Amino acid sequence: MDREELKARTRQFALDVIDISMALGHDDFAEVARPQLLRAGTGVAANYRAACRGRSDREFASRLATVVEEADESELWLDFIMERGYGQRRAVAEARAEAVELRAILSRSRATTLRRLHDRSHRPPNP
Repeated sequence: MDREELKARTRQFALDVIDISMALGHDDFAEVARPQLLRAGTGVAANYRAACRGRSDREFASRLATVVEEADESELWLDFIMERGYGQRRAVAEARAEAVELRAILSRSRATTLRRLHDRSHRPPNP
């Protein structure tokens, strides 16, 4: 999966999170969960775009760490929403599964970038 496909996928995830958040209602839990989920879910897309604009592999890897954290937090809030029976169960379950999958993809991407940086820094000098 290339960067443009991941940008599109994280954007769609953010849009799905917005839809779920807006349908939560107005009780105490919804008032706490909504802003947290909105921030984390939209942060996945926004921070991935920022990572892609990174000026170096180090910056890319650093920003990906933030994206991974946001995906993880999104999954947590979607889990709470699902467990408490808020929203459309299928939409929430699909968004939660997407958060888990995005976290895994982006974690692997970060690990690959870090490994590449490590390998470059430990190459013997050219004669």
